[in-house]
Amino acid sequence: MQFHLDTDELNLLANVLLEEDLRTYDEILNKVMAHDLRFDAGELEDTAEVLTRKKNKLQDEISRQADPAQKAQLEQQLALLNRVLERVNEACVMF
Repeated sequence: MQFHLDTDELNLLANVLLEEDLRTYDEILNKVMAHDLRFDAGELEDTAEVLTRKKNKLQDEISRQADPAQKAQLEQQLALLNRVLERVNEACVMF
């Protein structure tokens, strides 16, 4: 299964994967860096799990953020993350 992400979405996914244990997500990260998004079902599920964890962390950070400018920036990042997660979940359903 192949899906497409724009440059901002690819960068976000790469950054989220870099925050994780690279031994677990090295193959997925290599594909993202090569812009080769031909993931198998397991890779899609793993990607969805990583993005969901990041989403939960961002939501928690937003709820604790007092600085309106920082909060707005985090909310923009969350919106982008939600777009990527939605595309990954759509690809999971297609499998």
